[in-house]
Amino acid sequence: MTVVKCLVWDLDDTLWDGVVLEGDRPVPRPEAVAALKALDERGILHAVASRGDHAVALAHLAEHGLDGMFCAVEVGWGAKSEAVRRIAEDLNIGLDTVAFADNDAVERAEVASALPQVRCYPAEQVGRLASLPEFQPGTVTAESRRRRESYLTERRRVEAESRFGGSAVEFLASLELELTVAPATEADLDRAGELTVRTHQLNTTGITFDAAELRALCASASHEVLVARLRDRFGDYGTIGLAVVAHVGGDAVVELLLMSCRVMSRGVGAVLLGDIVRDALARGRRPVARFLRTPVNQVMLVTLRFAGFEVVERDGDRLLLARTSPTPPPPPAHVRLVDGRQR
Repeated sequence: MTVVKCLVWDLDDTLWDGVVLEGDRPVPRPEAVAALKALDERGILHAVASRGDHAVALAHLAEHGLDGMFCAVEVGWGAKSEAVRRIAEDLNIGLDTVAFADNDAVERAEVASALPQVRCYPAEQVGRLASLPEFQPGTVTAESRRRRESYLTERRRVEAESRFGGSAVEFLASLELELTVAPATEADLDRAGELTVRTHQLNTTGITFDAAELRALCASASHEVLVARLRDRFGDYGTIGLAVVAHVGGDAVVELLLMSCRVMSRGVGAVLLGDIVRDALARGRRPVARFLRTPVNQVMLVTLRFAGFEVVERDGDRLLLARTSPTPPPPPAHVRLVDGRQR
């Protein structure tokens, strides 16, 4: 079962009993607030898709100290399915990881019909959502607990970009991005395992590992497990990338390369791949990568091809690619790369 990444809330008669635009001053339902906080602690995001006036709804949320709990707020009079779709796009998550809670059966039916991937729940069930398996990530990490903060920081970046007078490339350079690549430690394993489960678009093979499996790979003389951490002038993104490299004969085989979808626009997947390639060439090994095509990960094949990898074996959706050029890729222009390997 796919774990929910974001719960989208209706407000009137769901988060609270009453209609704010009609002059009601309802207090948020205690069981709804408890669900908000419990799911937030697990790294599940919250958003709003509700009817009414945007400013009035935000003011009422702020009055009760809840405005900072939501990473996206869609309040208006259009179809709620379109609001939910925009939220998923805004947060860069799949619709199959979105849930929707609303007191109105017609609204739930409209969302379910237009977006069958989205799981819908009646308002009276919100107090029990935290107990359902789809709202229980396998592991809760420090990264999970700060996920909302990370998304809200990203919103500040987006707002800064909208005010920026230069090009997108110039804005990217202005972020002062710093990517640290280092071998995974014990403290990284839960987050690394979480990434393999949560990351689908920027993922070369879709292989999942739990902490025990990653621990064994870290201890293996024939494998290297690398984590990538990113920060910029706005703050810390945390651990956003993972690579598992197998050393087989004269090859350095990338068994898995992934990047959190939160950093898709930062171009750091290519930076991590370039670092792996440069390291392999420095050790006299041929860079090789496995790729398993899925409905959503085509961008990672493009990343491999732009990095100079060519298909050498094909078995249906499974590809083996190799880089034959002895020339390492140039270091990134917009990212300061920090190499944390001990050689």
